[in-house]
Amino acid sequence: MKRRQLEAIALAYGQNDAPVVTVKAYDELAERVIELAREKGIYIAKDPHLLAMLSRLDLDQEIPPQLYAAVAVILSWAYWLKGMEPGDEKIPVPRPKN
Repeated sequence: MKRRQLEAIALAYGQNDAPVVTVKAYDELAERVIELAREKGIYIAKDPHLLAMLSRLDLDQEIPPQLYAAVAVILSWAYWLKGMEPGDEKIPVPRPKN
């Protein structure tokens, strides 16, 4: 069995009560997910221990309370980099009209 070389997991918070796993990708697909995230200015954290714990979760599953602190650290960096404050994630983002 070939060993996975690269793994990417994306979380969404926004309108959810807790962060939710929205993407789980491996190898070439993980490379594409990371590339797209960079293009869109999405913060990318490299934390192998957190990745290992998140990879046990299913898609659309909220993270368990024992991961709140670790994910909060990541979110605080993402907020800071985007100039956001706590609570800003609850504000709906207007979608462009086609």
